[in-house]
Amino acid sequence: MLDTARTSANDASESESGDAAGSVAPVHPLYVDAPESVSFKKLRKRLVREVRETISAHAMAKPGSRWLVGISGGKDSYGLLAILLDLKWRGLLPVDLLACNLDQGQPNFPKHVLPEWLARYGIAHRIEYRDTYSVVTEKVAENSTYCALCSRLRRGNLYRIAREEGCEALVLGHHRDDCLETFFMNLLHAGRLSAMPAKLLNDEGDLFVFRPLINSAEEDLARFAEAMRFPIIPCDLCGSQDGLQRNLTKTMLSDLETRYPGRKAVMMKALANVRAGHLLDPSLFDFAGLTSKTTQQEED
Repeated sequence: MLDTARTSANDASESESGDAAGSVAPVHPLYVDAPESVSFKKLRKRLVREVRETISAHAMAKPGSRWLVGISGGKDSYGLLAILLDLKWRGLLPVDLLACNLDQGQPNFPKHVLPEWLARYGIAHRIEYRDTYSVVTEKVAENSTYCALCSRLRRGNLYRIAREEGCEALVLGHHRDDCLETFFMNLLHAGRLSAMPAKLLNDEGDLFVFRPLINSAEEDLARFAEAMRFPIIPCDLCGSQDGLQRNLTKTMLSDLETRYPGRKAVMMKALANVRAGHLLDPSLFDFAGLTSKTTQQEED
């Protein structure tokens, strides 16, 4: 079953074009009622700066391209969309944005919230219904976690929608804490050093996955969402399960940060400062081919 609703990009562009005289409003409509406090302005400025730096460092913004911005109804995706719209409004992001929510059929999901919120602010969007909830609950064994299968089904549908909409990239709201949690889950449970890159090419090689918030703290996004009064929609699928490994990892990292403030920032710096020759992977470093000066002299 497919239920698609959208507003046109032209409508959104008209809302951004200002009045008949051609003037442009000083802020995107989303920010008209934003707090005027110094603390909020600093928070907004920090998030915008982090996103701009991430986009620049990874050469994400190709002028004239189109991005599909996934919005789930959670604080992170709301924050991502708001910051991207802010940058675009100010002429700092030369791409077209299309917000997309995939309604996965979770029970009690308030279907009206996101379409009404997006339409209220003239944001180009597409809402699509795909009952992946039934698939996940049917296929996953009792007492097992839904996350892996739910994520694969959601990602596959978003890739399809991105192709249908002529988008170059799928843009997701994963942040610093998501990255670190994924790293430690892979380290402790999967036996590999792997996290979440800010820029990824999908397996088919036709779409990018961008994570502009990858250097932003979850705590900042939570404060931003509260201040902006986003209509948060809780997850009734994986978000409703207790005892998930990710929750345990989140608790571990939170405790570490409490005991030793600033550790998360240091760990993120480490993920961008890899020394392959000091690890153990022979596919990344030619340990077998290492020779000493003595060996080289003897060979000569």
